[in-house]
Amino acid sequence: MKSLKLSLLFLLVITGLFSNAQTADDIINKHIEAIGGKDKISNIKSMQMESVMTVMGNEAPMTTTILNGKGYRNEIDFNGTKIVQVITDKGGWMINPMMGASDPTAMPDEQFKGSRAQIVLGGPLMDYASRGYTVDLKGKEKVGTVDAYKIVMTTPDKVATTFYFDPTTYYILKAVSVINMNGQEAETTSTFSDFRKTDIGYVLPYSSEITSSMGFSMTANVKKVEMNKDVDPKIFEMPKQ
Repeated sequence: MKSLKLSLLFLLVITGLFSNAQTADDIINKHIEAIGGKDKISNIKSMQMESVMTVMGNEAPMTTTILNGKGYRNEIDFNGTKIVQVITDKGGWMINPMMGASDPTAMPDEQFKGSRAQIVLGGPLMDYASRGYTVDLKGKEKVGTVDAYKIVMTTPDKVATTFYFDPTTYYILKAVSVINMNGQEAETTSTFSDFRKTDIGYVLPYSSEITSSMGFSMTANVKKVEMNKDVDPKIFEMPKQ
């Protein structure tokens, strides 16, 4: 009788372990739901954020405009010097006088491949399978004091990004990716915090810290968010020389 009870107890424990085990899809679905839900996010037409970026102690205003699924435009003003980066569903371009490029320049293909998910509100995990992305759950790993879920997402172009999810809120705490910049591979780590819900229920991190293996680091703090503002698609077009 004692051995039968032990066997039943063992069976209940094993069944409980399997029933509580989470897949990559389970975690991603809970993440999408936590930041607003698929239906709500899919119906957002646009988002514009005004932030303050800090680099090496210097602050600069930054404006980010996203037309959902169509275009992403980021502008930073360093004491009158404007840096522009634009990504669309077809390609990208940039203006960066601080790197010797005062005229609009086409974004290198490898950099575009690693950045184009920025045009999608909700992030690259929204409907990832329909875009040919794959995901792989790699267990858990510490992010600060949090034992976070670790999921690697790979695009059809073999660009991999590792996401770390809070097991309580299912927000993304950190993302690590490798992109090609000027012919060199650079690992970029983005850490997110201060999550807030916008007036339409979409949750965003209002604070982020970005570091690169190339020695670059910055922080960005969101000051204002406007949802579904009218956006002229022409702002994503590369100016003709």
